[in-house]
Amino acid sequence: MSIDVLNESDHEIDELEFVQCARYVLSEMKVHPQAELCVRFVGEDVMETLHVQWMDLPGPTDVMSFPMDELKPGREGVEPQEGMLGDIVVCPSVAEKQATEAGHAPQEEMLLLLTHGILHLLGYDHAEPDEEKEMFELQRQLLLTFLAGRGRPTDR
Repeated sequence: MSIDVLNESDHEIDELEFVQCARYVLSEMKVHPQAELCVRFVGEDVMETLHVQWMDLPGPTDVMSFPMDELKPGREGVEPQEGMLGDIVVCPSVAEKQATEAGHAPQEEMLLLLTHGILHLLGYDHAEPDEEKEMFELQRQLLLTFLAGRGRPTDR
């Protein structure tokens, strides 16, 4: 799997942990091992520009996903499709504010946003209540199992 993490923000980012989290989520979702993903961390000004340009909404947001080859999660007995998964853009300063409000660490909020972004790239959405329930339950399960195992060595 090719996972690029680019920090274009003023925040310190543990790039290795984000690569490990992305690799874990993609593996659990049975995405082709040759799939490509790019994760960018940007400042509020860049995020606001993207938010206005692509969503026609004012102000910066926490995370945006830009799918490329519209890959889907793998299924048992079906060879997953190879290709470019897409880009995820995260705004650490917005994530930090959300983490404070939620009462957890900014790093965990950004890992949540990464997981959320990957699920969007794989076709999950939360526009309808049943979709939201499915997506948020899955992202919670993926993140909790990653966090529970991050103290252990991995071969992913």
